[in-house]
Amino acid sequence: MPVAPSSPEVIARAADLLRAGKLVAFPTETVYGLGGDATNDLAVAAIYAAKGRPQINPLIAHVAEVAALDPHIEWNDTARLLATQFWPGPLTLVLSRKKNCPVSLLASAGMETLAVRIPSHPVAQALLKAVGRPIAAPSANLSGKISPTTALHVAESLSDKVELIIAGGKSTVGLESTVLDLVSPRICILRPGGITREQLEKVIGPVETATHNAHEAPLAPGMLPSHYAPELPVRLNANSAADNEALLCFGPAAFIKGGATRLNLSGRGDLEEAAAHLFAMLRQLDDKRYRAIAVMPIPETGLGAAINDRLRRASLR
Repeated sequence: MPVAPSSPEVIARAADLLRAGKLVAFPTETVYGLGGDATNDLAVAAIYAAKGRPQINPLIAHVAEVAALDPHIEWNDTARLLATQFWPGPLTLVLSRKKNCPVSLLASAGMETLAVRIPSHPVAQALLKAVGRPIAAPSANLSGKISPTTALHVAESLSDKVELIIAGGKSTVGLESTVLDLVSPRICILRPGGITREQLEKVIGPVETATHNAHEAPLAPGMLPSHYAPELPVRLNANSAADNEALLCFGPAAFIKGGATRLNLSGRGDLEEAAAHLFAMLRQLDDKRYRAIAVMPIPETGLGAAINDRLRRASLR
């Protein structure tokens, strides 16, 4: 499974592989994605198989520009406004599929909706333009485990299950995209992520947050109760740590007692910095020398909502 730094030659090779129905991992500003041709049923099935992902869990189709979505989704005024404001970027919109949408129904988990996004990472942009078709690209890791923010994370997680990993540096946002439902009567956040509720509400007004029944099929990626999980148990809102626990800190942490080792998401309490470090630091602390990972409280405002969402799901085992 070759890992290759991004170059025009590597992008061209990756595009050829994707058009041939193969899987390619590539960087986005959120996390690294496991890409496959979204219009190819076999390629989409291969994504689910490589990740061990339940086929009830839909995928996001990625394209390079807004016009490329016209054959696939039914636009509405709110979607146009959000696309203008936040794309390219870490926002996914769930919209109705067009009647003759060529994207595999498997990517939509059989639903008449489609989750779509335009990433801003220059490598992702170059690849999507070279392929010229929508690419389904969930996070490039085994289903339910910690999402990858470097090429090395992908290599560690997926071994020989992809044809090529394009190395493009560390993901800058570090959390998956916000997923917004624009099909239901009320606009609703299905998964908090790189675009905050506050940012959305400045543009479109009040937005609700979805609740998911564990017995129902998820409407969007990242809604399964247990997700983003390390091997060690995760203990939230820790005000101290046992001597055999690893401690994940946020902000000033000198007053926190205990912990066999500790990492700080952001010593200055910056939520953007914390989001960028979250998955990488969880990986570093996920070590069998420790009994569990204790996590300090993190504010629920701004990106804190998305960080806490990932941590809550990581704690469910």
